[in-house]
Amino acid sequence: MTRHSRTSVAILPVMMSPAMAARSELLRSAFGEASPSLGWFVVNPHSCSYRWWHMFLIMLVLYSAWASPFELSMEKAASIALVVTDLVIDVFFAIDIAISFFVAYHDASTGLLVTDRRKITTRYLKRPCFALDVASTIPLQIIYQLVTGKRQGLWGLLNLLRLWRLRRVSKLFARVEKDIRFSYLWTRLIKLLCVTLFALHFAACIYLWMAFNYKIKELTWIGSQIHSFKDRSVWFCYTCAVYWSITTLATVGYGDLHATNIGEMLFSIAFMLFNMGLTSYIIGNITNLVVHEASNTFKMRDMVQRVSEFGSMNRLPEAMREQMLASVQLRFRTEEQLQQEVLSELPKAVRSGVMKHLFKSAVESCYLFQGVSDSLIVQLVAEMKAEFFPQKANVILENETSTDCYIIISGEVEALTTLADGTEKHVMRIGPQGMAGEIGVLFSIPQPFTIRSRRLTQVVRISHTHLLQTVRPNTADGYIVFSNFIQYLESLKVQTKEAAFISGHLWNGNSTVLGRATEFAVDESKEAAHKMLQCKGPKRVVIHEQLPNETGTALHPSPGKLVLLPDSMQELMKLSEKKFGKAARGILTVEGAEVEDIEVIRDGDHLFFSL
Repeated sequence: MTRHSRTSVAILPVMMSPAMAARSELLRSAFGEASPSLGWFVVNPHSCSYRWWHMFLIMLVLYSAWASPFELSMEKAASIALVVTDLVIDVFFAIDIAISFFVAYHDASTGLLVTDRRKITTRYLKRPCFALDVASTIPLQIIYQLVTGKRQGLWGLLNLLRLWRLRRVSKLFARVEKDIRFSYLWTRLIKLLCVTLFALHFAACIYLWMAFNYKIKELTWIGSQIHSFKDRSVWFCYTCAVYWSITTLATVGYGDLHATNIGEMLFSIAFMLFNMGLTSYIIGNITNLVVHEASNTFKMRDMVQRVSEFGSMNRLPEAMREQMLASVQLRFRTEEQLQQEVLSELPKAVRSGVMKHLFKSAVESCYLFQGVSDSLIVQLVAEMKAEFFPQKANVILENETSTDCYIIISGEVEALTTLADGTEKHVMRIGPQGMAGEIGVLFSIPQPFTIRSRRLTQVVRISHTHLLQTVRPNTADGYIVFSNFIQYLESLKVQTKEAAFISGHLWNGNSTVLGRATEFAVDESKEAAHKMLQCKGPKRVVIHEQLPNETGTALHPSPGKLVLLPDSMQELMKLSEKKFGKAARGILTVEGAEVEDIEVIRDGDHLFFSL
C-alpha cells in the first residue's frame, strides 16, 4: 500500500482483510492514509482532529442544553439573535451527521476497527440514533411557524429534541473517568454539579412555560403573586422560576411560590419524585468518593493499631515496636510506588520490560554485575522486587539464613557485627549502587553482618535461588560475576581500617568463608570459579557410541547413556572405554566440533566418541 502525506482530515484506508484491520487497530495512528486504488476515505475515530471536532460539538451541546428549554419557556425569549445562533449550530450538527457515515467503528464481537464504508453506512442508518440525530437537527418548530404563521404552542416542545445531543456529554464524562490523567474525584463532582444545574434549569423552564401557556394567568404559581408578570423582563421571570426550582430541590419549600392549578400540582409531584432519586444519587456518589479517598487512611490506622496492640501484648522492646510501626506506615506511603500486585497481574513480557526500565541501570552499576552480558541483566531484573525501609530498620540480621541479597537504589545502609560482649560494632556504610547480603548468598553461609538502614532506603531484592539459577547456565557471565566478587573481597584487605575489620572478621571469624575466600584469592582459575558455579552437583551429559555425519547430526542416533561428567578428559575417556568396550580416540559434540577441554562441556550436552 502506498503511503501518502497526511491531510487535515483524519483518514484510514478501507481494509478488506481481518489481519490488516487488526494491525490498524493496534497502531491507532493519529492520522490515517488514503487509498487511491479504492477511492474511499474513512475517518479514524482515534485521531486528534476528530477528537477536537467532538470537543467543539460538546461546547455547542452545552449551549443547546441551556438555550432549548429557555426559548421554550417564553416566546419573547426566542429573539432573532438566539434563533440565528440555533440555526448556525444546527448546521454544524448536520455536518457531523454527514461525517458519521465515514467514521470507522469497533466491532463488538471481534474488537477490530471496521473500515468498510458499506458496513459503516448500514450500521449508522439502522441505529435509532440516526433518526434522533436528524430530528434534533431539523428546526421543526421554526418551519411550522413559517409555514402556518401561527404561534408555536405545543409545537415548541419539539425544540426539546435538541437535548438528545446531551448523550455526547455523557460519553465524554465516561471517557474522562477512565483517563488516569484526570482526577476521578473531581471528574465525578463536576458531573454531579452539571446534572444538578441542568435539572434546576430544566424544571424552572418547564414551570415557566406552564405559566405562560395557562389561560387564566392569575391562577398560576407566578401570576398569583406577581400580577402582569407577562410584561416583566425575561430574566425576572426566569429568576423566579429558578428560585422555585432550587427551593423545591433542596426540600426547603418556603411556600411563597407554589402550585395553584392541577397541571402545576402534577408537575410539582413529578419533580419532587425526581428530586428524591437525584438526591439519593448525589448523596450516594459523594459518600462513595469520600470513602474511597479515606479508605487507605482507615486501613493504615487499623494496621497501626493492630501492630501497636501486638507489641504491647507480647511485651516487645520499644525499639522493635518503633521499627514495626515505621515499616507499616512506610508501606502505605510507598504503596503507589511499589504496586507489586499491579505488576503481578501484567503479562510476563510486559512485567520484565517495566522492571528492566526501572532497575537495569542500577544493576549494571553494581560491582558484582559489571561486565556481564545484557541478557543476564535482563534475566535478573525480571524477578526482582522493590522494597522500602524506614530509618533504622533491619534489612538483614546477623547469622540469619541467607535467602536474599539487596542492591541499594537510594538511601544508605550500614553493616554491623555483634561483639563478644553483645555490643554492636559499625563495620562500613553502603550507599546507592552498593550491595548487601551477597557474601552470605554466594558462599551459602549465614549472613555475617546485620544490615540496617541509616535513612529512608529503597532496595531491590534478589533471591538466592533466582541468582544462582540465572548465573549457572551462563558460564561466561558466571566467571565474570565471581571474578568481580573475588576482586571485591581482595579489596577489603587493603582499604581503610573499617574494611580491614571486615577482612579480619571474614577470614578469622568464619572458617567456611576463610577456606572458600582463600581458594578464590590464591587461585583465580576457571576451575575454581566453575566449581563454585556448580556447587549443587556435577554436570550430567549423554554419551553416544556412534559418530555424527558430516552435517553434524547422527544418521541413526542411539538413545545414549546418561552419566555424570568426570573432572578431567582422561577420566572421560576411561568412562567411554568402560561403557562401550573400546578405547576412544576423541570426543565430538553434536555439531561435529572436537572437545579439547572438559570445561567447555555444558550440563545436558550430547557427546559422541570416535572409536
